[in-house]
Amino acid sequence: MADQVIQRVEINGGVVVGVDSSASSVRALAVAAEEAKRRHTVLHVVRAWSLRTAPRPADCPPNAVPSMEAFQQEVRADTERIVARKLGDHEGLPVEFHIVHSPSPQALLSASKGADLLVVGHRGRGGFAGLMLGSVAEQCVRHAACPVLVVRPNV
Repeated sequence: MADQVIQRVEINGGVVVGVDSSASSVRALAVAAEEAKRRHTVLHVVRAWSLRTAPRPADCPPNAVPSMEAFQQEVRADTERIVARKLGDHEGLPVEFHIVHSPSPQALLSASKGADLLVVGHRGRGGFAGLMLGSVAEQCVRHAACPVLVVRPNV
């Protein structure tokens, strides 16, 4: 199997948020959008995906394997739907999408190098109940090149 080339996210300023369709990331999206509005800056929505986490393209026959491009397009469409459901038309808030075939921590950490703020959810898809933070959030807090805001669940 060929080595995967890790895609990086390069931005120049703004608020970055990691979105993966979990309830935690959707809460982080709402907080990040408010923060971007307050700062009068762009909201960068980062969605990292792998073959394991990508939604299967609906138009792909059951016994066929979708192309990487088909997966990429389906992940982008799914992410745009998540943002539209949560933020509506987000008038007055510039939103840029960064859809990358990469592990989540690497994508978010590369984006943090040019960000003013990185916003992540408290927990994503992982299920280790004993952790104070999800593994992605913890890596971002430890290694991000900008301030990190971890959005806790509503209690």
